[in-house]
Amino acid sequence: MTREYSVAILGATGAVGTRLIEQLEQSTIPVKNIKLLASSRSAGKTLQFKGTDVVVEEATPESFDGVDLVLASGGGSVSARFAPEAVKRGAVVVDNSSQWRMNDDVPLIVPEVNEADLKQHQGIIANPNCSTIQMVVALAPIKAKYGLTRVIVSTYQAASGAGQSAWQELVSETDAHNAGKEMHAEILPVKSAKHHYPLAYNLLPQIDVFEEDGYTHEEWKMIHETKKIMFGDKNSKAVKVTATAVRVPVPIGHGETVYFETDAGSGATAADIQAILSEAPGVVLEDNPKEQLYPQPINAEGKRETFVGRVRPDLENDDSFHMWVVSDNLLKGAAWNTVQIAERLVDLDLVRVPEDTANKFITA
Repeated sequence: MTREYSVAILGATGAVGTRLIEQLEQSTIPVKNIKLLASSRSAGKTLQFKGTDVVVEEATPESFDGVDLVLASGGGSVSARFAPEAVKRGAVVVDNSSQWRMNDDVPLIVPEVNEADLKQHQGIIANPNCSTIQMVVALAPIKAKYGLTRVIVSTYQAASGAGQSAWQELVSETDAHNAGKEMHAEILPVKSAKHHYPLAYNLLPQIDVFEEDGYTHEEWKMIHETKKIMFGDKNSKAVKVTATAVRVPVPIGHGETVYFETDAGSGATAADIQAILSEAPGVVLEDNPKEQLYPQPINAEGKRETFVGRVRPDLENDDSFHMWVVSDNLLKGAAWNTVQIAERLVDLDLVRVPEDTANKFITA
């Protein structure tokens, strides 16, 4: 008899949360019942799951009683509070926030890249940063055949990556600018920062707060998440990774220019890289300069795949290449990767909390 699962979505009313509902509806997971959880501000709203009205409930620790699987996208502080409570009650949590990504007891998963790490989970699985996900999906098949020693990435990240309110602020700023009115910024680049700048008709080379070394925390995340996912160690010395993250006035869809170096003497050519990408899981190769075919955020919106193009050799360095990578940051970068992880947990019969780890993440 096929097992059915009681599923809770934490942060159900946000930009990612609503897409989690949609992706779960389209998934292969046999859902017995669904709970939609959010803050007290959103409690009482009515959403739908597979055509049936579901009233949003305020999240409490007791909300997870009887739940098998939690898909969480409520932010770091929410996950810090509720994920351990869910695990304590026997639920497996797939968390989309940054709260657990660098925890050594929590696997950081992109199914196309490191699905095998799911077997080590102790109740919580972390979904990586949106910009990291699409890059490692493209790099993983290349690494598997030709090795990978260095990555230099520059990102062009959509407003929605900063949340629904940032997306709406971009729309409002654009409307104001087009009407000849003053633009008012209150959210970007970081809501808690001293200064705010408009994103409309602008570029912001700051995503998240600055670290002491001059990198932003977003850049730090890309560096260490890439190492953890692809090399099994967040501080791995086997690969050198650096990043520059930029917010751009695009609603949905992150773009990235990725420079990478394969093993010395690998013998790889651009045609070899293209051939590998054309067959890689989760990748769509769009690469025909003669026909001006290359990935664009506007075309990636609403799609689960990662799109890759502009593959070409570096003309100054041997065994080195460039490519352009685009994906819907709210789907593969968030909701779909989360649900995809949950699908694999179900398929591998891993929706269970090991008995000796039920209280592992409780800190108080």
